[in-house]
Amino acid sequence: MTEEILFAGVEGQARAIAAGELSAGELVEACLARIEAHDPLLNAFTNVLADRARTEAAQRDEARSRGEALGPLHGVPVAIKEENDVAGAVTTFGGSANRTPRLRDGHVARRLREAGAVVIGKTNMPEFGQYPFTESEAHGNTRNPWKPGHTPGGSSGGTAAAVAAGMVPVGIGGDGGGSIRIPAAACGLFGLKPTRGRVSPAPNADLWGALGTIGPLTRSVVDSALVYDVIRGSQPGDTYDADDPGAPFLEAARLQSADSQRKLRIGWSTKAATRGVRPAPEHVRAVEETVALLERLGHEVFEIDPRYPDATASFVPQYVAGVRAETALVEDTDRLERRTKQVLAMGAGLRSGAERWAVRQGEKLAERVDAQIFAGCDVLLTPTIAPRPPQIGVLDGASAVKAMLRAIPMVAYTALWNVTGHPAASVPAGFADDAMPTAVQLVGRRGDEATLFGLSAQIESVRPWADRRPVL
Repeated sequence: MTEEILFAGVEGQARAIAAGELSAGELVEACLARIEAHDPLLNAFTNVLADRARTEAAQRDEARSRGEALGPLHGVPVAIKEENDVAGAVTTFGGSANRTPRLRDGHVARRLREAGAVVIGKTNMPEFGQYPFTESEAHGNTRNPWKPGHTPGGSSGGTAAAVAAGMVPVGIGGDGGGSIRIPAAACGLFGLKPTRGRVSPAPNADLWGALGTIGPLTRSVVDSALVYDVIRGSQPGDTYDADDPGAPFLEAARLQSADSQRKLRIGWSTKAATRGVRPAPEHVRAVEETVALLERLGHEVFEIDPRYPDATASFVPQYVAGVRAETALVEDTDRLERRTKQVLAMGAGLRSGAERWAVRQGEKLAERVDAQIFAGCDVLLTPTIAPRPPQIGVLDGASAVKAMLRAIPMVAYTALWNVTGHPAASVPAGFADDAMPTAVQLVGRRGDEATLFGLSAQIESVRPWADRRPVL
């Protein structure tokens, strides 16, 4: 099995299996071999479900041999972040307070299997996804495949490292303050946070109140759109849902040529939504280079000075309430990390109506953003993160308060869009002199992921990134 197929992406691997160029079993074995070779260094996985993956792959190959209709992900290996339920595996939330395996798949894992995917394992995250660094007392630190002494970001850092290193073509992450976009930016991947309610968090009613959503990290825009078309949709009991987009996201992602893309009004700014945070020069340069690229493609691109609202009062109560809600799902709270216990203590006086108030405030902020930014442009272009990905060990010895303060520069461009519910994508923008990736963020109107998929695919078509691979 050559390395080429491991980096062929979701669509490429599914096509090869459907054409009989390789079997699902062969592909799973290749992925397991790569995990065995490189995960001891990267620590992307907390639980490799090797035996079950082999059984599932054999079932996929038997179905193909019988001539059954193949799903769009038939035989494709996928990794799933620890906060999502997978039948037969413990949902650890990145810690050690749970011990009992789940009896049933959550919504996302079920949809993936129904489309033919093979779940190969669970990926590392900080406990309850609280920080944009994938450092866990229970499961250790995940490392960036491009530069293993540095973080892959978080909280979906295990997923990002697994995909960037070619262990799987796609992994599922979650985003409550930037946790898909931040590791995508740090690891050179495409990661889109969808509109609130686009993907069901079932069996849970929501994820961190109105902040969180679930989605894939992939090497290409088309692969992300393909997976979103499989997992999107709501379930009875969901707190939030989103209007049907009316057409497959994959359709939008394939309209990448300059002739087929409608001309967009794109406002850009390197100003952070969090006061006092300044972006690294590499990220300013990435935005400026993307502006020039978009102008060459014929879009109307102009600098703006966004009057970002302060989202702190809406974000913090939902963050604390979200952690509190997830700690109620574990079996042994004595085994929670010290920092998590400190967060719970900080939120002990949070009144029952505080989260509902915070959600309402978020809706008001969304209306302000719509009026102040999206009334004048179709897409907002910014950096994804402010600093370069820091070295491993950001959380070593840190209290909850210090950890939150250290997290602020990483979420300064991302967290606002969780509060407002707007879709936002991190798009690779090349590499800096430190040999790690750079990225830009595209933010769209609520419900308009299609425009982000189309524009991101157009950028990818003239500035491709998927062929770049870390040397491990």
